[in-house]
Amino acid sequence: MEEFPRCRQSVAETYSDLHLLTAARVVAAFDGGTMTSDAGALLLGATDRVIRMIDRFAGCFRDARNPGFIEHEVATLVGQRIIGIALGYEDLIDHDQLRHDPVMAVLAGKLAARRPDCAPLAGKSTLNRLELSQPKPTRYHKACPRA
Repeated sequence: MEEFPRCRQSVAETYSDLHLLTAARVVAAFDGGTMTSDAGALLLGATDRVIRMIDRFAGCFRDARNPGFIEHEVATLVGQRIIGIALGYEDLIDHDQLRHDPVMAVLAGKLAARRPDCAPLAGKSTLNRLELSQPKPTRYHKACPRA
């Protein structure tokens, strides 16, 4: 089997140039394992780091949740939803699978959950609470638009 070190080097250099993760070494290989078909999202992530659209949009929300119980920050939720829509995942139900996607985790900057009973990213129910948020916090909708 012929090796393609030049191709691998090129892919690895591209990931390195994007500075996606500072604490982890990213290695590109083509031999299986956990994979994604959404690697183009890395370009969306690089673009967002320049224009900061997700952070600015997340700043439009007031977070009334108890900080001790927060697993997914509002910016992570907003970013996950925006990137999901950009990739064609407009239904929230898709996020129950996407919450384990390695590229989505890289974009969120969160490769592992803080708690053992959680995934790195939010599922459909958590994202639904954000989307159905009210102008004022309620018992179940604590992240709400700023007035």
